[in-house]
Amino acid sequence: MSDSYKLELTRRPRRMRRTASLRALACETEVLPQHLIQPVFVLEGDVAPEPIGSMPGISRLSIKDLVAECRELHALGISGVALFPKLDDSLKSDDGREALNPNTLVLRAIRAIKAAVPEITVITDLALDPYTVHGHDGLWDAAAQDLANDATVEVLAEMAVLAAEAGVDMVAPSDMMDGRVGAIRVALDDNGYDKTAIMAYSAKFASAFYGPFRDAVGSASSAGTHHLDKRTYQLNPANRREALVEVALDEEEGADVLMVKPAGPYLDIIREVREATELPLAAYQVSGEYAQIMAAAERGWLDLERCRDESLLAIRRAGADMILTYFAKAYAQAALT
Repeated sequence: MSDSYKLELTRRPRRMRRTASLRALACETEVLPQHLIQPVFVLEGDVAPEPIGSMPGISRLSIKDLVAECRELHALGISGVALFPKLDDSLKSDDGREALNPNTLVLRAIRAIKAAVPEITVITDLALDPYTVHGHDGLWDAAAQDLANDATVEVLAEMAVLAAEAGVDMVAPSDMMDGRVGAIRVALDDNGYDKTAIMAYSAKFASAFYGPFRDAVGSASSAGTHHLDKRTYQLNPANRREALVEVALDEEEGADVLMVKPAGPYLDIIREVREATELPLAAYQVSGEYAQIMAAAERGWLDLERCRDESLLAIRRAGADMILTYFAKAYAQAALT
């Protein structure tokens, strides 16, 4: 090839990629620790951290250790934690009645965190899967072989009030029952908790990526399967328009934050929701997304840090304001170096 060959180009986009400082000036999207929420798992008793085999680097923590973890997360600049309890099987029942115990594990964890680290945002899930023997997110109707929608909503509203009494900043109904956001908003307001926010799992899909999470909270072992069928209430992964219907309903019913879950396989949905609403938008990078990156990195097939960072950047670029991710702590630690 001739050394004298030269294209006559006015526009050369590579000019702005030539140096690190030029690339930084032209950067359109960033992920900061303040954009991240760390999901955390709490278990009963004064016990050592309990590693979760399918989620390397993640452990179930006692309340004491959870408080220490929240101090560290706040110091790293992480904005919030999402709490999930791992209950002893003896506390589980068909109707998940332990969820309405005013002194249940997750409520004690909320009180302890808010007393020790009041600045961090505490979010608690509203769903019955950690509390039921069948592992479903609500009250099971054996005759219908489905969840009882309205009866489940009644329990979720009671759970929300109990969480607000404990000091939670935000409740996050993840059950996908019809009408639950509106019922929860009414229950909170009627009980004087109008400042408690609702982060709605608005577009939660019946995904195959939830398996490690079900290990973490014990709902898989309760149900006897990692592949519990929740397709009568979670969204069909094939449906884009239906997701937008769910999002619009949650906004209308009073949600403060909307969510898409999972995140990585549903970037198109995140973008669609971002364009359809002005509300803050969350995306949940779920346990299976985390596990697959960690597993591939352990085998030397992927660069862990680069793939982690790229996955989070893609979620932000699609339109998420905040990301629930098991990578939050590690990402924030790396940001300091």
